[in-house]
Amino acid sequence: MSETTELYPGAVAAKTPDKPAVVMAGSGDIVTYAELDETANRLSHLFRAAGLMPGDHMAFCMENRAEYLPIMWGAHYAGLYYTAVSSRLTTEELGYIIEDSGSKAFITSPYKADTVAGLGSALNGVDVKLSVGGAVDGFDSFEEAIAKFPNAALENRSEAVPMLYSSGTTGRPKGVKPGFPDEPLGHGDPLATMMTLLFGASADSVYLSPAPLYHSAPLRYCASFQRVGATIIVMENFDAEGALAAIEKHRVTHSQWVPTMFVRMLKLPEETRARYDMSSLECVVHAAAPCPVGVKRQMFDWWGEVIHEYYAGTEGNGFVYCGPKDWLAHPGSVGKAINCTVHIVDDDGQEVPIGEEGTIYFEGSTLQTFEYHNDPEKTQGAMLGDWSTLGDIGKLDEDGFLYLTDRKANMIISGGVNIYPQETENVLTMHPKVRDVAVFGVPNTDFGEEVKAVVQPVEMGEAGEALERELIAYCREHLADVKCPRSVDFREELPRHPTGKLYKRLLKDEYWKGHETRLL
Repeated sequence: MSETTELYPGAVAAKTPDKPAVVMAGSGDIVTYAELDETANRLSHLFRAAGLMPGDHMAFCMENRAEYLPIMWGAHYAGLYYTAVSSRLTTEELGYIIEDSGSKAFITSPYKADTVAGLGSALNGVDVKLSVGGAVDGFDSFEEAIAKFPNAALENRSEAVPMLYSSGTTGRPKGVKPGFPDEPLGHGDPLATMMTLLFGASADSVYLSPAPLYHSAPLRYCASFQRVGATIIVMENFDAEGALAAIEKHRVTHSQWVPTMFVRMLKLPEETRARYDMSSLECVVHAAAPCPVGVKRQMFDWWGEVIHEYYAGTEGNGFVYCGPKDWLAHPGSVGKAINCTVHIVDDDGQEVPIGEEGTIYFEGSTLQTFEYHNDPEKTQGAMLGDWSTLGDIGKLDEDGFLYLTDRKANMIISGGVNIYPQETENVLTMHPKVRDVAVFGVPNTDFGEEVKAVVQPVEMGEAGEALERELIAYCREHLADVKCPRSVDFREELPRHPTGKLYKRLLKDEYWKGHETRLL
């Protein structure tokens, strides 16, 4: 990083044009830094010629593919707000985001042809419609379109930022709109600086991204590692053994995961795990959800003291970090705030004593300011004076280490007792016969709600009353009775996003069908 003051792919391309910027783990397709920079330059000229100016919006929706990051950088070079959209969305959901974001350009691929075919009026305000990698009805060829423009830098380029959409656990998702940076390109990304200081990101790094690129952390971290000249290995889809193979083949030094991926890899047979060489790993980062202590201990035993953790959100309103040694001294913690102050607050807006649970608020973040696009009410609802929250529940210990207990929206109220199901999920995840688990509240006429577990067993043939009794008894060995499931149902697969996010609402809706409210 010290070799150049300009942190963006063009600066890397000027020095090492033939260095791989992107390698697709499955296909082996390679994009060099010169090719990435050329695609981004040509696309940025196309946007400008179409009338898109700095601060305007564009969106793109496609699978993980070699052109994904070059397209993102093309929008960045043009100074646009860019919205990477989940490739799993329906036509209605995609159309809503295109319209709500006010996108004037939209790029997709044949993978989404059926979805975009029904967008209709949602594209009325879109001036640029491109398809990469093949034809899509109503869209121009991406490759032919950018070929008409020069491989030269736009004048007076500035930094830009993504505007990504929240998961929308209640109602429609909302765009998290950061304040627009007032910095020249290559000089205004605090996250890239943080990656070098915390995780040792450098031009020598090989970074594995096993998750969908449209998700906030993969998109931002891939961009940050490319700013310093690292090579990014992109998995088309996560596969537990495939991830191990990619680490060995490419001598991966850095990677980022979600706890579910750890669980999937740990569930592989021992002989499979032992087959692959993990010795190249220098820094393994995980986030997005609390990691069960038992799972993380097993990962330390397997990969060594290379596992780092952070707690943050798309909003960028705070960053909490936990290095390997700190976690081993404070197991279960997500770390200490490094760019802000953390406050734990009760429902009356008052700070609670050390060790007590409450809503987590951040004060004084240096990463970015934000608002929820077109939703001032939601923006205001996340604020407590100058403090802001992601809606999570946690507590601080005497050393200032933060522990997450759950999201407020997941809280179960049974007989007046507040139960946060994350703790129960963490216990059941460690049972050797459990592959995946969701815990949530279901109707109970006496108590309002009772605790339910839905489990994906390792062997579906074992699902039944005997395993149900075994899992409930196992839970009661580790937790108070009130936190344990009253019943367990079994599914072949849980509705989990490739990023690891569990769509618990889809399960809960099944059990609450026919109830007008959550109050019985």
